[in-house]
Amino acid sequence: MKQIRAVIFDIDGVLEYQGKVFPGACEILEQLRSRGIAVRFLTNSTLKSRASCAEKLRSRGFAADEQEVFTASYTTAQYLHEQKASSIWLMLEREGVDEFADFTHDEEYPEYVVVGDNRSRFDFDHLNRALRLLSGGAKLVGMSNELIDASMGGLELNVGSWAGMLERASGKPAVYIGKPFSYGFQLAVKDLFCQPDEVLVVGDRLSTDVQGAVNCGMRSVLVKTGEFKPSHLQLPVKPDWILEGVGDLLTVSCFSE
Repeated sequence: MKQIRAVIFDIDGVLEYQGKVFPGACEILEQLRSRGIAVRFLTNSTLKSRASCAEKLRSRGFAADEQEVFTASYTTAQYLHEQKASSIWLMLEREGVDEFADFTHDEEYPEYVVVGDNRSRFDFDHLNRALRLLSGGAKLVGMSNELIDASMGGLELNVGSWAGMLERASGKPAVYIGKPFSYGFQLAVKDLFCQPDEVLVVGDRLSTDVQGAVNCGMRSVLVKTGEFKPSHLQLPVKPDWILEGVGDLLTVSCFSE
């Protein structure tokens, strides 16, 4: 097997969780870079832009550059640029909105309805408007298909719940961008100038991180932190390695090959 030249990290649940940095997480990034191994961060967060996500990582003690970060808001914007989207109606809050500054925003006849984490604005008026726009011919893009999120402590409805409801109500299938779908992984690999089998993905969820790695031909590590549950190991997708935490990453055999 090829030597590992780069590592793609999930953030929430792998490097930190609910505001606390995991032991050894900052040091692992330093050790990888000292070996000439590139690092990227791939997250399904839609509320953060690349810039705000990198700044949050730095505030936690991680060495992170904006260009190393791939948020679901950023990858969705890149997808829409590739599609040459003429206009969008964006359902999203906070800094993630910054990634869509270059688009024409049209509340009446958009080509795409784009669903991220709109939080308190997921009300009747906004959702009903989205339904009517889709029924009128707009296409539906969901930044993530995850139904719930527990990274802040309590359970919260996630983007996939709202986008899925609009799918069912409108009869319009959504294009989903975030993990486990391949688009974000492929963007990161292209940025790394690596082949997929030279990249290792580290995540806490089989259904997103590991499944995405398998879909793209990359090796994967599952860490038993964050949203990991032993029951998840019953899923058919399997990681190449399972670790107690990210601090043990350099013990996996691919770094001694």
